This record gives sequence, structure tokens and C-alpha cells, in this order.
Amino acid sequence: MTDFAAEPHPPRMLRRMTRARRFRRQLVPYLYLLPAVACFVIWIYEPLAQAFVLSFQQWNLLPTAPKTWVGLDNYRNIFDLPKFWQALGNTWYYLVGLLPLAVLLPLVIALFTQDLPPRSRNLYRALIFVPMIVPPVVAAAVWRWLLDPSHGILNLGLQGLGTKPIGFLSDPDLALWTITFITGWKLIGFATLILSAANAAIDESLVEAARLDGASKWEIIRDIRLPLLSPTLMLLILMVVLLGAQWSFSYIHVLTEGGPLGSTTNIYYLLWQFGFGSLSVGWSSASAVILFVGFGLLAAALFALKAKVTFHDD
Repeated sequence: MTDFAAEPHPPRMLRRMTRARRFRRQLVPYLYLLPAVACFVIWIYEPLAQAFVLSFQQWNLLPTAPKTWVGLDNYRNIFDLPKFWQALGNTWYYLVGLLPLAVLLPLVIALFTQDLPPRSRNLYRALIFVPMIVPPVVAAAVWRWLLDPSHGILNLGLQGLGTKPIGFLSDPDLALWTITFITGWKLIGFATLILSAANAAIDESLVEAARLDGASKWEIIRDIRLPLLSPTLMLLILMVVLLGAQWSFSYIHVLTEGGPLGSTTNIYYLLWQFGFGSLSVGWSSASAVILFVGFGLLAAALFALKAKVTFHDD
């Protein structure tokens, strides 16, 4: 009879060691993910949970002030506020105005400059990317000087043509579109580089085969380049829709402070006004929850659309 106690590794111990090794192998990937998950929990999910709780309370940000439970009053007050609906409408106009500047125009530039000589192509890419690396506050200060109704270069040029000065930032009918243009100007370089890189990654053998079959340049763009660029285009559309109004915050704050007559206030700036302008933390948190739910549903719809309309070269 074999003496299992005398063996160096009895079968039961071997099974135990095998399970321990398997458990360690399964645990290692989660240990690598732990720092990222911890950052998400600490910096995103915990503040989100706190904002959700604060949305049912009234508080003025003072550490010694009590937090009063008000239930759904904050939500009711916000939905009854005309300024909220104006900001929501302005947010929609920002997004509609940014899509041509941050998606359509960069697409045209990327497509029709692909055949430039490498040196010229790199030069134009460097020049068009410059606005992206300029700090938003500095860019806003430059645009304030350019658009000044009395001494700005644009208005001086218009006066030279016999036209009256235009209040780009003081006219309620123009201020929102001016901020939209400045935000789009800042994003053109980034979007162009993304689309140019995606366009350069397209397999040239597909393009050459289409040329041999007699396809024109427009047919190559329509039937080959645009379908293969669809994932990148949908990514940019997602970024603009979900983040475009947020990117305009700095320009609103520096150039117009939400005016004139609230014409440039969007939902992000209104949230900031509630929280830090009037110290109404409950209203600000309720606005943040509304914003989170609304854009979360919009993101889900866009991701579903992305899965249906994008094409991948497998």
C-alpha cells in the first residue's frame, strides 16, 4: 500500500495548489484594473452619488450650514424656471451649430488635402492644429479684442467698407452663434487630424482597384472613403453632441457671462451659475442629475445608431 503521507505532494494538496494558482491567474487582470476602477469610483461615481443626494436637499455650500431635505422641490422649481428652458434651447443650438464646424468642414479638408505633397500636408496640419493648443481663456481674450465693436480688427474692416460696427458679443441674435463659431474654430484642427489619420489608414489597394474600374474621384469618396470613415465620423459626432456645449463654457464665461439677456447661457453654464453664482447647491445638483440622465439617454441612442450605420473593413 502506498503511503500518501510520505509523498512530497499528496493528490489533495496538489488539487489545492492548482486551485490557488488558477485563482491567482484569474485575479491578476483585476489587480491591473484596480487603479483605474478606483479612480472612476473616487472621481466620478462617488461625486455623482453625492450630487444625486444633494439634489433633494437645500444647502449653500457653507460647511457649518445645515442641509435641509426638500424632496422634489428643486426639480419642480427648475422645470418651472423659464431660464432653464432657454438654456436647454441654447444648448441645442450650440450642438447644431458645432456639427458643421467640427465634423463636416474637417471631413472636407481631410478628403481634399490627402493628395497634397507630404511637406505641404504636414504644414497645413500644423497650422490648422494651432487653435487646439491655445488655452481657452487666452483664445477668448484674443477673440474679445478681435470682435471689439470700437477697436476690433473685424469692425474696423467693416467700417472701412462703410458698414456700421456689429455687436458680435452684445447682440442677442448674434452672440450665441459667435460663441458657437469660436468653439468650432477651436475644434477644427483636432477633428481634421483625426479624420486625416483615418483617411490615410484606408487600404490604398481598394482605391487603386476602383480607379482601374473607371471610378471618378467623387465615386471613390462616396463608395469607399466615406463608408470606411463612418466609425470615425460617428465618434466625432458623439464627442460633439455629448461634449460640445461643455467645451463652450470657457468662452461663455469670459466673453459674455451668459448674456446678453441669457442668449448664450447653456445648460452647463446654468449649472455653474446655480452652484457658484447663487450658491444654490440643491438646484445645481438637480440640474446635474437632469443633465446626466438626458445626455445618458442621448448617448445610448447614438451608440445604438453607431452600431447600425458604421462600416468596418474586415
